[in-house]
Amino acid sequence: MGFTTASSNPVRAAAAWRKDFAAAGVENVEFPLVQNRDAANDAALADRVRESPGLFLGGGDQVHLIATLSGTLLGAAIREAFVRGAVVCGTSAGAAALTETTMAGGEVDEDGKEVEMYIGPGLGLLCFGTLIDTHFAQRRRLHRLFVAIAGYPQLMGLGIDEDTGLVVRGSIGEVVGKGGVTFVDGRDTVRFDNASQVKKGGELTLSHLRVGLVGTGQLFDLEARELVRLVSSETVVRAGNGEVGTRNRERGTGAAR
Repeated sequence: MGFTTASSNPVRAAAAWRKDFAAAGVENVEFPLVQNRDAANDAALADRVRESPGLFLGGGDQVHLIATLSGTLLGAAIREAFVRGAVVCGTSAGAAALTETTMAGGEVDEDGKEVEMYIGPGLGLLCFGTLIDTHFAQRRRLHRLFVAIAGYPQLMGLGIDEDTGLVVRGSIGEVVGKGGVTFVDGRDTVRFDNASQVKKGGELTLSHLRVGLVGTGQLFDLEARELVRLVSSETVVRAGNGEVGTRNRERGTGAAR
């Protein structure tokens, strides 16, 4: 089941996603329209979501998506489905909304004006103190993620490239697709930052911020904040065609571009 709530035109987005899923060979997917909080409090819809094996959140405005779903029957049902073992995934705004904390803004708009950065609560499905940014390399968002992590150094930023996904099982994320996932980690490493005094983006100064790039096919431990190959082998097990975390392996989240 998919939701286009984040889109500025949910009806058109739902029609487009139906075609995309059909082209990928997925026929048994539906996109109920949830454009406001009243619709998100539909008990019958919440019951269907609660039993769904997979849920998809489309792109658009992550702040609007979270504001519409948080504290509603549908929002609670998505969490319950996830806890039960459903795969929950999203693209663009849908991916950015999956974490405990989400971000938006912090860029120059079409009129050349800088939009103030928003940092606020997300849906809280992907934990480990993460923050997701999307369309990362293509829209040159590394500095934006630096600014976000400078203000919230205990978080780890995950910048996901276009046509790229991070498939998470337990605490282990695997990078799939054409690009990579950049991680920005300020926890316990930053020696100096002036984030609290900065008035313009160009004034930001940071020292000893951990930055890395995880390529396609590589595994990353979100809890350890390091490549699986560099973490103790006791934290992973071999299953299927790759290594996956030993914790909560049956439950998954997915984040894409």
